[in-house]
Amino acid sequence: MADGPLIVQSDRTVLLEVAHPHAESARHELAIFAELERAPEHIHTYRITRLGLWNARAAGHDAEDMLATLDRWSRFPVPPSVSIDIRETVGRYGRLVIERDEVDGESALVLRSTDPAVLAEVSKNKRIQPLLIGNPSPDTFVVDAWARGHIKQELLKIGWPAEDLAGYTPGTPHPIDLAEDGAGGWKLRPYQRQAVDVFAEGGSGVVVLPCGAGKTLVGAGAMAETKTTTLILVTNTVSARQWRDELLKRTSLTAEEIGEYSGQVKEVKPVTIATYQILTAKRKGQYAHLALLDALDWGLIVYDEVHLLPAPVFKLTADLQARRRLGLTATLVREDGREGDVFSLIGPKRFDAPWKEIEAQGFISPAVCYEVRVDLPAGDRLEYAAAADDDRYRLAATAPAKIDVVQRLVDKHAGERILIIGQYLDQIDVLAEALGASKITGQTPVDEREELYQAFRVGEITVLVVSKVANFSIDLPEASVAIQVSGSFGSRQEEAQRLGRLLRPKQSGKTASFYTLIARDTVDQDFAQNRQRFLAEQGYAYTILDAESLAA
Repeated sequence: MADGPLIVQSDRTVLLEVAHPHAESARHELAIFAELERAPEHIHTYRITRLGLWNARAAGHDAEDMLATLDRWSRFPVPPSVSIDIRETVGRYGRLVIERDEVDGESALVLRSTDPAVLAEVSKNKRIQPLLIGNPSPDTFVVDAWARGHIKQELLKIGWPAEDLAGYTPGTPHPIDLAEDGAGGWKLRPYQRQAVDVFAEGGSGVVVLPCGAGKTLVGAGAMAETKTTTLILVTNTVSARQWRDELLKRTSLTAEEIGEYSGQVKEVKPVTIATYQILTAKRKGQYAHLALLDALDWGLIVYDEVHLLPAPVFKLTADLQARRRLGLTATLVREDGREGDVFSLIGPKRFDAPWKEIEAQGFISPAVCYEVRVDLPAGDRLEYAAAADDDRYRLAATAPAKIDVVQRLVDKHAGERILIIGQYLDQIDVLAEALGASKITGQTPVDEREELYQAFRVGEITVLVVSKVANFSIDLPEASVAIQVSGSFGSRQEEAQRLGRLLRPKQSGKTASFYTLIARDTVDQDFAQNRQRFLAEQGYAYTILDAESLAA
């Protein structure tokens, strides 16, 4: 940052410095279009991208709103060149619109703009031109009927995001109501209701809420608003069954109206819950279950944990643009860089609530984060130094020195529900044996997983060693301690999801403790800094502990 606090880089990225003591308030306001880059003690640096600006614009914030926020919180004045660049970037959203109109007496999908130069530019693009099949007027091109999703992807790539106003098929009507009890019983929380209302107004898009904040209930609320047949796509079978149980509890739906479509069961009902794995399964080189997408006239498709959407599902979703689409996630961060495809094909971010804000309202559990740095013994350190680059992270992440630290932390939190989370199966096996604890991995049968999760929930077991299969959509409300021994390199979304296992509100009212064990002076430590970025944006600070300082 030697050239100043706010600059525009070649990738049209803005960096903004926010000074202490107002960083917490700024973080909440900037979260609509910014991502925390790093967080020293007194200065918080934000990266503001084109996609972030367009997401904010789609959510109803104009350029003047954004610039006012930057002026309010920036440590130094915003340079005029940056203001101009932001205005021009934000102004690109909506210059092109996709609509339905009558062409030659028939309903057609059209691309329209009041700016002839923009329309001429995009229509000449070699990847967009084949998607256009007519030019009935100077301000209108006809889009091939199948290409509604594909053209939005291509337009975003060249910096001209289209606003999709072409509407949606209503689908087959199906009565769905929330089973709210207004007389002091259950009802949607204010932020959940706001998320549902914003989604209903926009028709498609993404809702971002913290883990434990009730994204499933937002999905149920959207279903109650649309009252149509619904396809829900989830990460795994355990998640599918949790969705089913929650819908039975919170809505008017009955067991006969909800189907599971997974590796174990193939049911198609007015509300069908399917796993991403089954939808992307191939047989003889073909997607074997694509018929599910046309099995009913779906009026709504819900994508749970949309940040994990498998690449093949993007292509399938491009063909579903006439259906309303709701993406749910705690972290609109993709390590493969395909956030633009989520924006184009699922829809823009419609609602985003900062984690600490929801915590302050008492709807998720408070949590403190610790980074515990572990020294490698001399022999292990030499083995690490001599290893090939590709092997170093595994050696550091699975260092045997971590096992004793895990044991000390388990003893420190005796009596609490403790999750020990790792990436590598051999490390999980060693930890489970050393602690005499049960374990869950991808190899654990679904029924056994559910039994172990339930035993953990009711306190029959208090320590559970889990692999990345427990990262997502697992409801363990009384878990109050998580010890992360290894992870997926520098994955920000995985770090957030793992903390999320602790954020369900607890009857005990305990503050949750999230420990990340790091091999000091290794790539394990380097990756940890990247992993922590998203949580730092949400207001979580990591306290650095030396493993030797933990009581033996």
